[in-house]
Amino acid sequence: MIHIPQAEFAARADNLRVLMREQDIQACLIYGDEYRKENLRYISNYWPLFERGAAIVPLVGEPIVIAAPEGEVLCEEMSAWPDIRLLPEFTCVTVPDEIEYPLAKYTSLREIWIGINKTIPLKRIGIVGMDAMPASLLNAIERSFEPMEILDSGDLLFQLRMTKTAHEVACLKEAARIADAGYQLMIEQVKPGMTELELASLALGECTQQGAEYMPFCVLTSGDRAKTIIGRPTRKVIQDGEMIMAAIAVQVEGYVATIGFPFVAGSMNEEQRAFIQILVEAEDRALSRLRAGVKQQEVVRAVKDYFAEKKVTAYDLYPPLHGCGLAEAESPYPDEHTEVLFQAGMTVNTDVSLFGHPHGSNRIEESLIVTDEGYESMSALVRKLSSNWKKTGEISVL
Repeated sequence: MIHIPQAEFAARADNLRVLMREQDIQACLIYGDEYRKENLRYISNYWPLFERGAAIVPLVGEPIVIAAPEGEVLCEEMSAWPDIRLLPEFTCVTVPDEIEYPLAKYTSLREIWIGINKTIPLKRIGIVGMDAMPASLLNAIERSFEPMEILDSGDLLFQLRMTKTAHEVACLKEAARIADAGYQLMIEQVKPGMTELELASLALGECTQQGAEYMPFCVLTSGDRAKTIIGRPTRKVIQDGEMIMAAIAVQVEGYVATIGFPFVAGSMNEEQRAFIQILVEAEDRALSRLRAGVKQQEVVRAVKDYFAEKKVTAYDLYPPLHGCGLAEAESPYPDEHTEVLFQAGMTVNTDVSLFGHPHGSNRIEESLIVTDEGYESMSALVRKLSSNWKKTGEISVL
């Protein structure tokens, strides 16, 4: 079974404590909710639904997980840590009303801090996810912490999440496998006359059947709509010869892999063929520079230099690569000036794209593992599509 074992969550907490000691932090609160789940899931495996959540990692003792009443049982099912507390400040994220839960057994942040303080005196508290939490919750936390010093410690989790373990890679590979299956079905069954929503439903259904925990998005547009960059599928009817711009993200045990590759409904014209050729070659240029020990800027420059050769720079809107893991897009997100080196164990997505070009708008997205020798693709489908394209100039999954 693909999952993150308890021992790995314990190691994550220990690794966080190392960084906390370096900054003289005695406890760290990691915030998360349904929409910004990454850091909370990393440290606790809990992913709230409707409500907010948090985990408190003290310098001494096991982490404490914070939930709200409706999600208590869900938290018990998911949490890597048994000590779960309910707080009224963490109830439903979408309404301003104060909701009454007569059976809830609430505690308070102040009670939690008093308990931790008995083990280790609290002077400095780090908060991860300060940018994602509402001001009212942040104010409540700050009042509860007084007179302790509050620090924005979001960088600590970004450091820890940058390189992946074998278990994390296994989750990403499974997500990529499922994404491949859904995307391949769209390529095989696309036809003029179907709507964008009908085409997207093929991927959504297949990925769910294959075991996706969740699909963070299914971007799908056709024809002139492709220039919207991240458009949602609509009831628009796909016409013969229209290029499809699609990208699907699949989540398994919290980890997200993404796939995207241009294809056409019906007959492809020569202008579309030339446009797709540019994207395929640009991704090849990027991959030729991707390996541990290389400056991240080199991958970005390889693509941008090629686009300049082809005189398409005006349609190049953002860097062609970013990290992937517990978020579809996470650090690193390098540009042409990034001096940081790639490290073995980093997981990244290519996102080689051109938008607004007269002959189309599209992207190639592929999830990859950085290795000492170069890279390992997690998408057998993108590798096959790219290889077949270079041999035949056709979009073929055979």
